[in-house]
Amino acid sequence: MAQRLDTIIMKSEPFASRERYGLFVIVQQHFHRDIDALYLSSVLDRLLPDFATRRRLPQIEQDLDDLGIVPVVKCDAPAFRIEDEVDIPSALGWLYVAEGSNLGAAFLLKEAARLGLNDGFGARHLAAAPEGRGLHWKTFTAALDAVPLSDSKEERVVAGARAAFARVQGLVNEYLVQQPEHSANRPSAGELIASGDT
Repeated sequence: MAQRLDTIIMKSEPFASRERYGLFVIVQQHFHRDIDALYLSSVLDRLLPDFATRRRLPQIEQDLDDLGIVPVVKCDAPAFRIEDEVDIPSALGWLYVAEGSNLGAAFLLKEAARLGLNDGFGARHLAAAPEGRGLHWKTFTAALDAVPLSDSKEERVVAGARAAFARVQGLVNEYLVQQPEHSANRPSAGELIASGDT
């Protein structure tokens, strides 16, 4: 599932220009908006190491600002809200996808460098953790494996991961995948970036 999604993203040429890359960052903005409330969960903070430092929405918003892009504001509620009780197994599935995506970010950061971007400007959210991507991931998965889960809860973890992948796929389709048959009714990338509207 992850490899298929990665293939679709790269076929959409998110590094062909800064404009295309901006749409990729908007995809990231929406996905991380969905999970941002999880980083305020005291329960998850106790289960996962350095949990608060894994939050990436602020860096994504800084990247949009670096690129001169107005963040796209959606009226729909994010997948997780601060005021709701967190379903821990589902949340772990979503976080598994978010953390896993950072493993391949080293390649993406190299591609962003071709556009004059780096982990201090425009591609902050692709930066590696101080201890390195591999150890950062292993620490997360070790903590995840240590969470006691019944069979039904493990199924909710898997369902959460699938929902996260589906969400990213939907966003990629909306913002990055070229759909010529609908192009007359869709704003251009330049119009979208300039206005911040969907």
